[in-house]
Amino acid sequence: MTWFIVYVTAGAAVGLLAGMLGIGGGMTLVPILAALFAAQQFAPGHIVHLALGTAMASIIFTSVASVREHVRLGGVDLTIVRRMAPAMVCGSLLATLATGWISQRHLAIIFAVIVYFGATQLMLNKKPKPGRTLPGVLMLSVVGAAIGVVSGLVSAGGAFLTIPFLLWCAVPMRMAIGTAAMIGIPIAVVGTVGYLISGWSVPDLPPDTIGFISLTALAGLICGSVVTAPIGARLAHRLPVLVLKRFFALLLYVLATKMLVTYW
Repeated sequence: MTWFIVYVTAGAAVGLLAGMLGIGGGMTLVPILAALFAAQQFAPGHIVHLALGTAMASIIFTSVASVREHVRLGGVDLTIVRRMAPAMVCGSLLATLATGWISQRHLAIIFAVIVYFGATQLMLNKKPKPGRTLPGVLMLSVVGAAIGVVSGLVSAGGAFLTIPFLLWCAVPMRMAIGTAAMIGIPIAVVGTVGYLISGWSVPDLPPDTIGFISLTALAGLICGSVVTAPIGARLAHRLPVLVLKRFFALLLYVLATKMLVTYW
């Protein structure tokens, strides 16, 4: 019961950030879950895999709770969702199916490097050139597929890359946050299936797991995140844009560094 309460608390904290920043919470959760699983002495060789799979599954519920509020506040561009989501889903599925063959150390390094990149893009706060607009359907699909692959590898809904890309294309910050959150839902669903399949036949995993997904941890995370995600979404429409960007970037730097130091 003690560990379940810890999972609920973690879910509540991440849910608030997910709603506020348009993220599914996966990248934020992975280092936290890895530390909690290690403290419980779960399968030592698959702690990062379990953290990635469980975090990806939690994104489904957190994103749905967040997106409902963003839609209500008019912060989602459905045209962008329709053009980017299919390719992102395909890329994410391919990446998650491959994670079972990538070592824990290499997964941690990939996670850290990609997250550092996304955080730096936000921290620099580069403004798009005047007149810049979204590219055509083909280019959006190519970009979406690339983001999907990266999302699958680091167990994220893709917002940490989708938001900087949309901002670069002159999409307003609050619209980028809500749109990225909605795109993250199908990515999370397909990514969860990928982690379930890739871990299905792995021996010596904890008894409450299905594939690389811990059901006990997932239940606790859901209980906490679905309550606080809508609150975070409302905050996103009230806080200054630059504050949102910098806060998100600093959070990503800290979490990526924690993963890198632990599993180098």
